[in-house]
Amino acid sequence: MTNSSSQPAATRPVLIVGGGLVGASLAIALDAAGIDAVMVEAAAPRIGDQPSYDERNLALARATVNGLTAIGVWKHAAAQATPIHHIHVTRAGEFGSVQMDAARQGVDALGWTLPARELGAALLRRLDECTRLRRLAPARVESLEPVADGWRARIQTRDEVVEIETPLLVGADGTASFVRERLGIEADRHDYRQTLFVCTVTPERDHAQRAYERFADHGPIALLPLANRRCGLVLTVPQAEAKAVEAMDDEAFIALAQERFGWRLGRLSRPGKRHPYAIQRVAARSLVSTRAVLVGNAAQTVHPIGAQGFNLGLRDALTLAEMLTDAPDPGSDDLLANYAARRAPDRDGTMAMSHGLVQLACLPQPLLAPLRSLAMLAFDRLPPLQRLLARRGMGFRGEPPKAVLERLP
Repeated sequence: MTNSSSQPAATRPVLIVGGGLVGASLAIALDAAGIDAVMVEAAAPRIGDQPSYDERNLALARATVNGLTAIGVWKHAAAQATPIHHIHVTRAGEFGSVQMDAARQGVDALGWTLPARELGAALLRRLDECTRLRRLAPARVESLEPVADGWRARIQTRDEVVEIETPLLVGADGTASFVRERLGIEADRHDYRQTLFVCTVTPERDHAQRAYERFADHGPIALLPLANRRCGLVLTVPQAEAKAVEAMDDEAFIALAQERFGWRLGRLSRPGKRHPYAIQRVAARSLVSTRAVLVGNAAQTVHPIGAQGFNLGLRDALTLAEMLTDAPDPGSDDLLANYAARRAPDRDGTMAMSHGLVQLACLPQPLLAPLRSLAMLAFDRLPPLQRLLARRGMGFRGEPPKAVLERLP
């Protein structure tokens, strides 16, 4: 590295590449902590232009809502959110189920559901309140070069080329991360050969703030409670069937969803616009490099089973912001090593859980059926096991960031 700046590391801004759900959350958390930052985002700062502010219906863990409250985002989103009072998990064709109830866990809600576009709108409103954040959008990072004690980024905006030196480069730029590639960090990939379809539906019976997840040989299906008696449908199909499902009319699609989910909520109707997503698992082999760190989907993209993707990414962001608060050098080797070590139990456990559920709960192996059913009965009937499962599902795993513990039950 060549010395190109005598400016102390602590006085230069943290550079966040990527302004999606996790990148924006990190930028807000740094601003709240009094840390200067620059956020570069390819999309314009409008709801319709940001690809991660889409039609997915997010299941936000309790810890996630605590964290969003702590950084001032939830006040802009709470009115559009629906609490989850009960979670019901089953496996098609097998006995046994797992049922988790908020009252039994001593909390007012296990989590909340919220359309991604509504969370995006709340993030944009909170970003407008930031005073120590510089936002470059739409903009593109053209090059990243190492310099003494940091990185120099060359950024193309709509009107000009901007050069920024930073003591800490943060890759929050998604699954196909440019930052990860530039850092030379390899990633392990697994193609599940599945496609996820998301839309909204209206059930005949009131969902009563219940979330349902049902496993089957084809993959999981979930119904999430939304406002106005609507539900968010998450339907997984084999990749080979994706085009045929995408081409279905509403009647055929709702018939498929009904067949897969069953009749617990009566007849499903009025499907909204469908959006397909190919499912893959991408795990960076390292979270950190010299004066650089990966967060969110750039660090790990997980199967949507269990709805852990954004929840895990937000814990990345809030942990990093916490560790950078009052740090004399935000990009020091010791700080980044400690960050990676602290995130490892949560990251590894969550990724193993999501991958393991797909492999075990959705495999068409008859010999596994009684074991799966007995495991469900155990988690449902044994309070210590259910307590453990519920707390992990609510996002309290490993050493969580302090921001999510403010309302720890």
